[in-house]
Amino acid sequence: MTKPVRRRGQKRPVWERGYFSHGYWSGKEKLGSVKLGPKGEWDGVYRWQGGNHVGEAATLAQAKQAVEQAVLLGTRQLQLFQDEGG
Repeated sequence: MTKPVRRRGQKRPVWERGYFSHGYWSGKEKLGSVKLGPKGEWDGVYRWQGGNHVGEAATLAQAKQAVEQAVLLGTRQLQLFQDEGG
C-alpha cells in the first residue's frame, strides 16, 4: 500500500484546542468541531460536527475520529443536490 502524495502547498488539517471545544482547521477554514456541554452541566457526551454530519461520542478520541471521517467523506463524495441559482 502506498502513501497518498500531497501536492506542494497542500496543508494537512490540524486540531486546535479551545475553551470547551476542539476545532479541526485547514488553514483559515474550519472543517469541524467537538464540543462539550456548559461547565457544571456536562453530561459526559462529546458532540461533534463535521461538514453536514453531526453526532455524539463517548470519548474525545472517538469524536475526533468521527469528525475526520466525516470531513474525508465530504471531500470525496459527489454532491447529490446542487444549487442551480434559481
